[in-house]
Amino acid sequence: MKSILKNRLAWPVIALVALLAVNQIFRADFLSLRMQDGHLYGSLIDIMRNGAPTILIALGMTLVIASRGIDLSVGAVVAIAGAASCAYIAASPEPASPVTAAVAVLIAVVAGLVLGVWNGFLVSTIGIQPIIATLVLMTAGRGIAQLITDGQIVSVTNDSYKAIGAGYLFTLPISILITAVVFILAAVLTRRTALGTLIEAVGINPVASRLAGLRARNIIWIVYIFSAFCAAIAGLMISSNVTAADANNAGLYIEMDAILAVVIGGTSLAGGRYSLVGTVVGAFIIQTLTTTVYTLGIPPEVTLVFKALVVLTVCLLQAPKARNLLRNLKPASPLRTKEKVAV
Repeated sequence: MKSILKNRLAWPVIALVALLAVNQIFRADFLSLRMQDGHLYGSLIDIMRNGAPTILIALGMTLVIASRGIDLSVGAVVAIAGAASCAYIAASPEPASPVTAAVAVLIAVVAGLVLGVWNGFLVSTIGIQPIIATLVLMTAGRGIAQLITDGQIVSVTNDSYKAIGAGYLFTLPISILITAVVFILAAVLTRRTALGTLIEAVGINPVASRLAGLRARNIIWIVYIFSAFCAAIAGLMISSNVTAADANNAGLYIEMDAILAVVIGGTSLAGGRYSLVGTVVGAFIIQTLTTTVYTLGIPPEVTLVFKALVVLTVCLLQAPKARNLLRNLKPASPLRTKEKVAV
């Protein structure tokens, strides 16, 4: 049992199960699934679908943090990707065409890749601190998205585009399937090739890795491009789900949820070892927390405080120093006390 609790994923999984149990207590049908019109419905499906954008962004953030970086611009990339795709569809002669939707998706992905290249350039080539380099785009990105949409909420009508965030395939929401594909791609590239080891090497000691002949700059470029790519896909999901681009609110503060998911999942902000599975569990905890707030009827103004307390508790339970402190607070057994007195 002790060996299981020492695992980095143990406490996040326990916290997730506890949250699901609380919801089940207050709602008897919370864990139930049902098939309707060939689609799978239920609270668990809703959690996975609504949490898909956060999971995507958290996956990219995991690799960035593992390389001893941070990406605060993902929310802005979400807004830009959604604005670019919706603006193109709205201005197209055939806004309802599937081809138009495909081109809009391509535009959003290319925009995300370009923004990832920009972040990678500032961090790896210019040498700006990651928090400052990405803060530049975080600040300017909302302005760029507003320029694209002329400061308006751009609504679109395109069934193919709407399917990205609200459609179903093989009885499951398409957003869940897209997230699963990206997760598998990231897992294969980082755990079945040398890329994951190289990212960890850069994060643990960038100077030593450079002296060993590792091109750390290329690794940094890769992680920031992947992070922006994930944010662009998440932007497509968010905008397609509501068939509109809102430059002001799309992806607002989502970078904070992504960072929390990464930390809850056991990845250190100091860089090095990381866990993609732990990040997914952390993202589910964040999304389940939101569902729990509504289930328990907690006032909206207390939501952020409630979320912060749960996240802080999970992080403390993961910390070795906190666990050692809890062990020391346990009362000594009478047998040991007698032994000390006898000595």
